[in-house]
Amino acid sequence: MTITLKKEVKITGNGLMKNKPCEVRLIPSQKGQIRYFVKGNDPFVANVENVIATDHCVVLGNKNTKAMLTEHLTAALAFCHIDSVDICMTEEEVPILDGSSKIWVEEFKKAGIDKPFMYKPKQYTVSEPVYYLNGKTSLVILPDKELFMSYAVNYDHPQEVRRFVNYNSKNKEEIIEARTFGFYRDLKKFQMLGFAQGANIDNTLGFMDDGGYSTELRSDNEPIKHKMLDLVGDLYLTGINPLDLKCQILAKEAGHAVHIKLAKILQEKIIEV
Repeated sequence: MTITLKKEVKITGNGLMKNKPCEVRLIPSQKGQIRYFVKGNDPFVANVENVIATDHCVVLGNKNTKAMLTEHLTAALAFCHIDSVDICMTEEEVPILDGSSKIWVEEFKKAGIDKPFMYKPKQYTVSEPVYYLNGKTSLVILPDKELFMSYAVNYDHPQEVRRFVNYNSKNKEEIIEARTFGFYRDLKKFQMLGFAQGANIDNTLGFMDDGGYSTELRSDNEPIKHKMLDLVGDLYLTGINPLDLKCQILAKEAGHAVHIKLAKILQEKIIEV
């Protein structure tokens, strides 16, 4: 049984990296896959095998085309438990919108989410511990009786030193609305290299050298919540929604590259319970 949208959703916005306008149409599907159709080229499925880059964002694609900055859209699909939809894009970068998954989730709920009658979600765990350890970075997934997810960071910013956030039903909306972030001092450098052309105060939270932020936080520990948002989106590329896992998911100072490395291992260890 698949979960899709009740009707088509269309959103237009500029990309974070190249700042090009892109129209995205999400079309209900019963194929049981999340598929991308970019600029009329052959489609590809949103899964870990089709990840072609993780340097600044998650890039999915095939030999003919790609879709950049897919993680916030994938996370929105995960939080709405949508597992079957066709995504048609006029450019190669998903719009950044407000820098979070908030607008995607709102639009999905407006369109309606089509669940099969008497739908009961499956539950999964892992057959054995799955982990990635490399210096200060770690990502560990352990079998458990229920989902417990925690993300820890230690950034060169007084408000982001040795901080962590645990996922729970009460802060779910705060995670969905948590915006992408970066050090403001690095912005010009990235833009000179051709990245972050679409970054602005409305879609990116800047870490300032004086210890503050470029704009008011939407909630406490918003940057860490955004890391958890990214993690949910990246792990969903296993084909199993991480929110349906009966596991402990413990992340420390990880990022897209580590998320995807672990997702490739994880997909071989997931079992239904």
